[in-house]
Parts: sequence; C-alpha cells; structure tokens
Amino acid sequence: MHPMLNIAVRAARSAGNVIVRAFEQQDKVEVEAKGLNDFVTNVDKLAEQAIIDTIKKAYPSHSIIGEESGVHDGEDQDYQWIIDPLDGTTNFVKGIPHFAVSIALKVKGKLDQAVVFDPIRGELFTASRGKGAQLNGFRIRVNQAKELNGAVLATGFPFKQKHHIDSYLAMFKDLFAKTADMRRAGSASLDLAYVAAGRVDGFFEFGLKPWDTAAGELLVIEAGGLVTDLTGGHNHTKSGNTVAASARLLKTILTDIRPHLTESLKK
Repeated sequence: MHPMLNIAVRAARSAGNVIVRAFEQQDKVEVEAKGLNDFVTNVDKLAEQAIIDTIKKAYPSHSIIGEESGVHDGEDQDYQWIIDPLDGTTNFVKGIPHFAVSIALKVKGKLDQAVVFDPIRGELFTASRGKGAQLNGFRIRVNQAKELNGAVLATGFPFKQKHHIDSYLAMFKDLFAKTADMRRAGSASLDLAYVAAGRVDGFFEFGLKPWDTAAGELLVIEAGGLVTDLTGGHNHTKSGNTVAASARLLKTILTDIRPHLTESLKK
C-alpha cells in the first residue's frame, strides 16, 4: 500500500471509531443547522479532528481542506488532503446506518489517493492513482453496462438546491422509465464507491462539494469508469453537478439528461 494511502486508511479508521461509538449513544449527539437542510453534529467535528491529527502527525507540511473546519494551509501546497469526516450526516442523526468517512489526497492538483470507509459495515474502499481500486483489499471494477435497460442508478435529491427540482424530476422521470430501478441512499461518497464496485451502474446528483466527491471520483476512475459534469465536461469539481458510470452508460445517461438542462446547470 502506498504510504500516504496507509495514513489515509489510518485516519479513516480513527474517525470511524469516533462515529461508531457515537452512533451507539444517539442521546449524546448534538445537532445544529449550518444552512438550509444542512446539519452538522459534534461527531462530525470530532471525527474531522481525528483525521486532521493523524495526517498532521505524518505530514505536518501538507495542506488540508475539511468540510467542517475549512482550509488548513501547509508549507507544501503540492499536497492537499480533502476530507469529509461524516458523509451522510442526516442518516447518522436519524439512526440510519448508511454513512462514510471520505478522504482524498491531491498531488499537484491531481487526485492521487482515496479512501471511503463505511464504519458500520467495515467496508474500506481504496484507490491509488494508476493502481486500480479495491474493496477490503480485493480489486473492484465498474459494471460495463451499455444501456439503461436493466441498470440500477443511484442519485441524490437536490435538497440544498430546490430551485432545480423541476429539472431534476424531469431527468429522474426519463431515466427511471428506462432503468430497472433507482436508489437514493443519502451518501454521495458511498454512491460513487458503489459505482466503482459495480453495485450500482451509474450515479448523478446536483450541487455536491469537493469533499463529497473527491475520493469517490478516484475510486470510479481507477475502477474503469468516468466522472463528468451534466454536459460531459470536466467542470463537476466546481459546479458540483456530477455523473459517474462506465463510458458507454455515461454517454446514455447524459443523452437523457441533456434536454432538461437549464443554463445554470450547463455551467
């Protein structure tokens, strides 16, 4: 295992321990709103600190971007860690056991290492640039589906961008009519990990943040898939509008999405 991936795994497991202990004591979880339909708990903050402490101990000069604590500039700007300590906070708060720790490392602006860890199931998804993707040490690959017939797609509702609801529902309707089924599970990092593992055939969602998708994107790419924005371009990191699947299926998904794109969704 790459030494920096090893540190990411150690950090993810440390955060996972914090999360699992808290999940078993829901009465001690403190919840506050940080925006419209956007929640944070004391557990998010404790898990993020556990990750930062682990990374800083190994690589004190590296930079870190955390969902909860923001930017931690380091002397070495070539190395940037992007972390979401608890992706699926709403599930966690509601007692739904589906959430993950997401940690990615960019080296000179390119995704290099990735970990998505589901602490409830004990599933560790990892990827190193050019080395493939794994689930608990075993190689994973995206499903090479060519058409929507028989496919299962994952998605996320635009709960922070409800002004896009009409466009989203139109896309959902067209895709749902052609697929076997759709899934909305509440954790984008796990959705992308499941695409990488072939558990779902594709994924699309609006308005995601870099910490939601960075690790999952590398997992999908290293598992043989593609990640784009809603037009098939590469602006998803900025726009947060993300589509992931095998190359052929992604093209098909984009074809059904295209008629419903507003100008703001094309950016």
